[in-house]
Amino acid sequence: MIIRGRVLHFLKQPDLLQPESSYEYIEEGALAIEEGRILEVGKFLDIRRRYIDFKVVDYKENLIFPGFIDLHNHFPQVQVIASYGTQLLEWLNKYTFPEEAKFCDERYAKQKANEFIKLLLSNGTTTSVSFCSVHKHSADALFEEASRQNMCILAGKVMMDRNAPENLIDDPFSSYQDTKDLIVRWHKTGRNYYVISPRFAITSSPEQLSQAGKLMAEHPSCYLQTHLAENEAEIKFTMSLYPSAKNYLDIYQKFGLVDSKSLMGHSIHLDQNEISVLRELNAIAVHCPTSNMFLGSGFFPMEKLIKSGVKLGIATDVGGGTSYSMINTLDASYKIQQFLNFSLNPFYSFYWATLGNAKALGLEKEIGSFKKGCFADIVVMNAGNDLVSKTRMRTCKSLAEELFVLQTLGGIHSIKAVYIAGESPK
Repeated sequence: MIIRGRVLHFLKQPDLLQPESSYEYIEEGALAIEEGRILEVGKFLDIRRRYIDFKVVDYKENLIFPGFIDLHNHFPQVQVIASYGTQLLEWLNKYTFPEEAKFCDERYAKQKANEFIKLLLSNGTTTSVSFCSVHKHSADALFEEASRQNMCILAGKVMMDRNAPENLIDDPFSSYQDTKDLIVRWHKTGRNYYVISPRFAITSSPEQLSQAGKLMAEHPSCYLQTHLAENEAEIKFTMSLYPSAKNYLDIYQKFGLVDSKSLMGHSIHLDQNEISVLRELNAIAVHCPTSNMFLGSGFFPMEKLIKSGVKLGIATDVGGGTSYSMINTLDASYKIQQFLNFSLNPFYSFYWATLGNAKALGLEKEIGSFKKGCFADIVVMNAGNDLVSKTRMRTCKSLAEELFVLQTLGGIHSIKAVYIAGESPK
């Protein structure tokens, strides 16, 4: 198959002031796709001549991007999104835990997995890093549904043995065994990757964090996800539970939970030592802008972290986050950074949601760009697909302007088509 349109993908991280050398943009472009992977990217006429027998799908003036990558969200919170009026800890107890308790029902978990994957794909997200519930079968349900779509999914059962309702608590050793079983069943099968998932230090005892560290040592190709320094009340409570720790990150580090595959959700209120450790151990600080605004958690210090050399990711964090759209997420990030006197370049934004997040995961040979051999995960978008953006687009004079309009005014309505490994979602 050949997909024709205005092709844009990134080759490296853009310089924040002079991003032009970081991307490949082909106005009359095309992708040649075979067996779900990119064969070649180039000018349409050249591609057409070389692959004369391939079917052509023509998207004309639309922009063709690699599928978006979401580095932090919560699959059991489909019904929690847009829940009113609380900050993090109260929000968890009032809304999140009661909903997650419903996932004890295997049929309910399967239903929500189907809904969740559909919501991601409809918003152009083709790779997701997701927390499941404490129930082992919730992870099975999500992996099964993602596998049915041939979608790249990184996920794990939450480990949680304290400071949560009784019906959502496991114990250090059952969570270890359940996680180990799931790793054997799902890790690196198809496009699946397992993520060891202690929710955060508040809900995991030292014994459980020790078991999580044991799992990481036993399965070094697995990822780890947790939460770090999201909310000031959360930090205070955490430090009261681990009084000997130097700081929040030190808790995870002491249990062997911080390395290049560790995704540290939020990472807002960091001290200089935590920033240095994140950089030295090459861990990933994951920005969740719509969630941070919605729950009043704080402003992610993006410029400081970039200058410090910390590896960054960006994510929706639904259901604390208020949109499944990575476009809306980029818009929120731009607005947050404006409060910090840092104007986020639109080229960096789209790099971040594609190749940047892929590189953070170490999966840039598989996803995030149109380099030969990558999976043909694709989102086709139109920056002028509604009256407001169409009117604004009449005055756009550059690709940078168009991307910024798409980022600011776009969303699910901007999406024309999505492909997973060269196929439309089922």
